Amino acid sequence: MMLLQSVLWRKLIGTGLFIVLVLAACAPSESGDTLASADNTTVSADTGTDSETVDPTSIATFPIAEDITILTEDDRPQRLLSATRSWNTNWNKHTIDYNELLSGGPPRDGIPSIDAPTFVSYAEAGVWLADNEPVIALELNGDARAYPLQILMWHEIVNDTVGEIPVIATFCPLCNSALVFDRRVNGDTVEFGTSGLLRNSDLVMYDRTTETLWQQFTGEAIVGDLTGMQLTFLPSQIVSFADFRNAFPDGVVLSRDTGFNRNYGENPYVGYDDITQSPFLYDGIPDDRLRPMERVVTVDLGDSNVAYPLSILFEQGVINDTRGGRDLVVFHVGGTASVLDARSIADSDDVGATGVFDPNLDGRKLTFRKDGEQIFDNETGSEWNVLGQAIAGELAGTRLDPIIHADHFWFSWAAFKPETEIYQG
Repeated sequence: MMLLQSVLWRKLIGTGLFIVLVLAACAPSESGDTLASADNTTVSADTGTDSETVDPTSIATFPIAEDITILTEDDRPQRLLSATRSWNTNWNKHTIDYNELLSGGPPRDGIPSIDAPTFVSYAEAGVWLADNEPVIALELNGDARAYPLQILMWHEIVNDTVGEIPVIATFCPLCNSALVFDRRVNGDTVEFGTSGLLRNSDLVMYDRTTETLWQQFTGEAIVGDLTGMQLTFLPSQIVSFADFRNAFPDGVVLSRDTGFNRNYGENPYVGYDDITQSPFLYDGIPDDRLRPMERVVTVDLGDSNVAYPLSILFEQGVINDTRGGRDLVVFHVGGTASVLDARSIADSDDVGATGVFDPNLDGRKLTFRKDGEQIFDNETGSEWNVLGQAIAGELAGTRLDPIIHADHFWFSWAAFKPETEIYQG
């Protein structure tokens, strides 16, 4: 298991925040001992109790199980059995090796999902949400909702209904993975929570009906009665609050009134997205075609996967491409802050926002270019925003069909999609 670099460790301890997921602080060394910081303090992960603050001068040690290889009857390693003994999950049905599952520190539901979300107007949200802060943008059947990552990073899952469709909006800070799914399974609406487990550093969810475990990254059931089933991805994007507000005048914003006391607006993973850092709780072999923490825009087209490095998008602004016989266009605009950089999210580096769309509109294929911070199509000269809406010109009022995509750290995408092609520019 990798160890934290001491510089990042000091940054995390120095925040003095209620740290829901200082996950790597609980990572075992090769000897199985508790990981100590550069100043010899040890750290425990949050227990999920309401409004607790970590005091770096008096932190209880979180017990780390040794890497025991003795297997139980249902193949769970003893360390996993100890953490999940009371669960009603069917452990005899699974598609993964149980040694791939690691404890993130907090127990099941220790990172509390938001199960009765409330929403506020733009004016109300603007009091505490800066224009450049990232939100998950979701619009279904005319119902537009923004889920600020300053809230999601403390809860990771929101069970909601949007445009009469039951959904879960999810965010895994360790992979920078913001994904939205339809939460109907076999025709029934189910509620999801956090399991406290990770696989490839990614959030493992569970449904509260069958207690099946689900991989956030893929939407696949990996352990339990529903193993092998697949949640339906819904098109969403990470964009700035300002971009969302401009695109959807009648939209609403997830409220900070969650029932929990958290340091919303502050980032407990200070410096985590530095490209020189290493991912937390990831013990796989990195795909060295890109650096592990490089940001990529990713698309799964079924028979092909492609990753567009953000470094290329910063230079080109727009990429017109064809993959697997399918046309697509990738947009990038500035103005959206990283959620994993500075302590204050609003003060973080600008990483921009992306969108991936089908460029074919009403039987005509459009090609796009970026001029400054504005995006235009070459065929009509119409102007477009990052959400695929034509906002000026001949095509004003039309919208491109979104293609399911996400913004991830390279290591996480490569772990689940190793056959991915990387766009070279």
